[in-house]
Amino acid sequence: MSAPSYGVVVLTQGTRPTELSRGLESLLAQEDVALDVLVVGNGWEPIGLPAGVRGHTLPENLGIPAGRNAGVPLVRGQYLFFLDDDAWLPDPHMLTALADRFAADPSLGLVQPRVVDPSGVTSPTRWIPRIRKGDPARTSPAFSVWEGAVALPRWAFERAGGWPAEFFYAHEGIELAWRVWDVGARVEYAGDLVVHHPAIDPHRHAYYLRLNARNRVWLARRNLPVVLEPAYVGTWTAVQVARTWRDREALGAWFAGFREGWREDPGPRRPISWRTVARMARHGRPPLV
Repeated sequence: MSAPSYGVVVLTQGTRPTELSRGLESLLAQEDVALDVLVVGNGWEPIGLPAGVRGHTLPENLGIPAGRNAGVPLVRGQYLFFLDDDAWLPDPHMLTALADRFAADPSLGLVQPRVVDPSGVTSPTRWIPRIRKGDPARTSPAFSVWEGAVALPRWAFERAGGWPAEFFYAHEGIELAWRVWDVGARVEYAGDLVVHHPAIDPHRHAYYLRLNARNRVWLARRNLPVVLEPAYVGTWTAVQVARTWRDREALGAWFAGFREGWREDPGPRRPISWRTVARMARHGRPPLV
């Protein structure tokens, strides 16, 4: 019986060479799998890569989702694995365990492992893709994913349409999860499988807040039945106002992105079916929050 095969895409701008080397070493240490590992340089030419790892240069920074998409046609494998350049796999059997899950359950279309900072710093709850966080080691259905380490069967990625290239940054893991649900597959948060990543508190600057708001609107416009668009956008507007109502600068940046989301073209619209909405609701989270 042949080993499961993975096409692995590692996206980087070349600004974290030490972390990139660590992540690549953890991939090359994976056992009982066949790997085709590609480093995509987003506006950077990958150099100094270890044997067994190829590089691909994008002349300019296309953004995170488009950069990941660019690597997919260039790698071989029945499964795809995406790894950020500052994440790494502590267990050499991680990819085997993921392949075993996909083989055992043909309805499984996307898995995000649990993210842990090995230094002992408390991991941010945003890495647990559910509303009621609870025990991070508990496995559950997921309707968004932390994008830094995810695995999919290639068929699920292709049928879902890949990462939303138009987003550039922020919320691409929500759209991909929704689209995987919409092709009839399931998305799972695997609390018993661990990937390592430093617990860095992102600086919520104006650029982040603008794209956050714009992409929330684009998520609705691209993916939801029309009658659900105002409910989804309205819910997240209320959440953002509650979080930052004392910070006028933050609210200004957020509402600038909100307006941009309605005024600009979000790209192709492929609304999920009402059957998908019902399936997501049965599994605990309709696409309203």
